[in-house]
Order: sequence, then structure tokens, then C-alpha cells
Amino acid sequence: MAMELSAASLSEYQFTCSICLDVFNNPVSTSCGHSFCQACISSYWDTKVGAKSYECPLCKEPFRRRPELHINRTLKEITEQFKQIVSSGGQGMDDPNSHPRHRHPSLSLPQRAGELPETVFAEMMNRFQQLQTPGTPNTHPSSPDDPLPQSPAPFSDEHQDPPPPYSPARRHTVSVPSDSFQNLPKCPLHLRALELFCRTDNICICSSCVETLEHRGHSSQLGVADVELEGLISERERKVEEIHNSLREIQAAVETQTHGTVCVFSKLISSLERCQAEVLEVLERSRRAAEHRAEVLLTELQEEVSELRKRREAVSQLALTEDYVLFLRSFPALSSPPPAKDWSSVSVVSELTSGAVLRTVYQMMERVQEEIQQLPKVFQQLSEHAVPKTNPKTRKVQEYATNVILDANTAHPRLIISADGRQVQCGERHQSLPDYPERFDRVVCVLGRQGLSSGRHYWEVHPCTNKSGRNEAPLIICPVAMPE
Repeated sequence: MAMELSAASLSEYQFTCSICLDVFNNPVSTSCGHSFCQACISSYWDTKVGAKSYECPLCKEPFRRRPELHINRTLKEITEQFKQIVSSGGQGMDDPNSHPRHRHPSLSLPQRAGELPETVFAEMMNRFQQLQTPGTPNTHPSSPDDPLPQSPAPFSDEHQDPPPPYSPARRHTVSVPSDSFQNLPKCPLHLRALELFCRTDNICICSSCVETLEHRGHSSQLGVADVELEGLISERERKVEEIHNSLREIQAAVETQTHGTVCVFSKLISSLERCQAEVLEVLERSRRAAEHRAEVLLTELQEEVSELRKRREAVSQLALTEDYVLFLRSFPALSSPPPAKDWSSVSVVSELTSGAVLRTVYQMMERVQEEIQQLPKVFQQLSEHAVPKTNPKTRKVQEYATNVILDANTAHPRLIISADGRQVQCGERHQSLPDYPERFDRVVCVLGRQGLSSGRHYWEVHPCTNKSGRNEAPLIICPVAMPE
């Protein structure tokens, strides 16, 4: 199990797709040199449908058109052979008894951490040699007499070209075989055992070759990259915690302000209700006072009317009497004017009939509404600072901008269309307009001059409000031309 894990951890690096993080399946290569599974890169680019360009998921190199990718046959064959080696535990197609570990049990040492199993090492060397010379059969099969399966051409000076110049952009991965290889070939440059294998150049190297410019720096580069990545991770983790703290503070502040706002508005409503009750009480007291005064005056008037009627009846009876003595004795009392009150200036008048209270209430309501209408403006300013608007240029929506011009011939008679066809207002009365067949007569609607039936379109609508600050009329936008 340890050998298999070591082989997988050291070998899968070059055979792993950076998208699915698994061994290549039908690998394809882009023009920038990176390889991916055919299904992975296709799925990745399918999500970019509609974009102006496609890009490599690793180096972000843009492609103006979607590249037509074909399966990398060589990489696919290497990957399949690698899968076979890993699945078979590194035995390969050769006789397992041909390896020096099986012929010399005494040389079998514990495998060191990070080393490549020698069976996998030998099999990979043999497979790479077969791939480098396609069509040529393996002329050096494994046998009990061979100390090691034949290595590729770089083992021999007469078949090996000079090492390529150092390129700082190249990365090398070195696998370490077991100490059991006692009869390994010698390095032609340093005359030391070729006990290491550079998986980048597909050649065996010695421990001194690791320090040369051609093979140096992989570990240090990984270390620097690891430190940089660790710094980036720490920075982003701090930013995540900062955002979480800010979010918690905002939530707490919103909860506090929500509670306070509800309390303030509740007090305001209670104050208005109390004020309403006081005004109604004043009106009721005024009504009762007016009724009481009217009742008193009516009582006095009725008493005087009753007294005057009695006096008139007495005068009438005195005129009919034949007793002159009684007439002369009663006439002076009846002929003098009776004691009567001057009712010309008496009236039941109240300020309630002038509507003064109602006017005062209206004036107060207008002042309150003016103050309340200032609140949305303040809230809008706060929201603009708290939540920045998305830049249309960033979202590239302006390239889909559409100039919507309203067709006045289709407008309902209540709709008032501006001269430029960019504004519409709903009036209170029907207008006298030509009776076009396309004009709406039942639904308060208007169409645009040009119907939009497909594609992407962008426009902005600024709805207007009435004096109360509310938009009572529904706003319905239909981007597709309605059927006739």
C-alpha cells in the first residue's frame, strides 16, 4: 500500500487535469501548452457561451475564437500506460522476477518517504523508451541477466545530444529510486550513479545533476510559491473574517435601528391618534355648547311667544266685552307694550361652521407629509453609499442599449405621449384622438414603434409619482410586440 501511494503521489502530478483534479481522460492540449480532459475543457468553455473570447483556465491566455481541440494521442497513450502501471502496482508487462529486487532479496531495503518504487521506475523507463521510438520493438527485454531494464538514449554518450540550455520557465520533478540499485549506469558528466529520474526531461540524472542550472530550483520554486499562496490565503481569510464582522455589525445596527424606527413610528401614530381624539373632543364640546345655548334661547323664545299669545287673546276678549267699567279698568294694562327682549342680535353662531378646524388639520397634515417625504431621499443617499451601484460599463450592458420610442398611434386616449415619444403620462380624461385600428381602447397601454422579439436589449425606465409620492398606476413593460 505504501508503494502504491508513493507512486500515485509522485506520478499523478503530470497526468492530472487541473479542472477535475483527476488523471487525464481523453487529454487535449491548447495552443498555450496546457492539457486538460476533453470533457472538462469543453464543459468549462460551454459556460462561456456568449463571451467575446475564450481563455485557458490556467494561464488565462485569450482565444478570439473557440479552439477546435483534438485528442493528444501521445499523452493519452502515456496516461493509459501510467494507469495500468498504478493499477498493477508497478509490475508492468515484463516478468516481475527480472527485477534486481527479486533476484537479490538482500538488496531490498525499506522504501524512503518520497521515493519512486523501483518497479514503477523501471517500467516507466521502458515505456518511455518505447514511446520515444514508435514502431521499433523493444530490443532489450528484461531478463534475469540484466541488472536493470534498458534505459532510453540519454544513458549513452554516443546517442545523447548535449543538454538543452537552462530555461527559467521550466519546472522539474525528480523521483528518487531505492538504494537497492547497486549497478546503475554512471552519469557521463559527473561519473556518479544515475539514481534519480527527472520526469520533466524524461531522463535519469545523478545527485550532482540536481544542482546544475538545468535541474535546479524546483523545490525552491515550490517553496516560494507555497509561501506566496499561504500569504494570499491568509490575506483572504482575514478579509473573509473582516467581511463577516462587518456583516454582523450591520445586522446588529439594522436590528437596533429597525426596533427604534418601529418605536418612533408607533409613538408618532399614538401622537396622531391622541391629537385626533383631542380635536374630536373639542368638536364634540363645541357641539354640545352650541346645543345648550340653542336650547336656552329656544326656551326663552317659547315663553315669550306664549306670553304674547295670552296678551293678544286678552285684548281680543276685551274688545268683545260690553262692560265698559271692566274695559276702562283693564285697557290701560293691556294697551302698554309688554316687557319683551330684543332678539335681533341674538344668534347661535360657532366657529365650527367656518371649517377653521379642518383647515388647521389640513395644514398640519401637509407639513407632516413634507417632512415624511424627505425620509426616502435620506434613505436613498444612505443606500447609495452602502450599496454601490453596478457600473454599467463593467457589466457591458450598454452595448445592448435600445432606444425605445413610443408609438402615439397605439396609445390609449387617456395616455399623453411627449413630442419625442420618450415620455408617457396618464391623464384624467379621454383625449379626442384619431380612431386608428391599432389604438388601445380598453386597456391603458401604448406600444413601441419597433417590436423586440429576440436578442438582448437594455433600457432604463424612470417612473413618476403623484403628489403623495406613490405610483398608483401599474407599470407594465412588454419587450415583445403584442399580437394584433
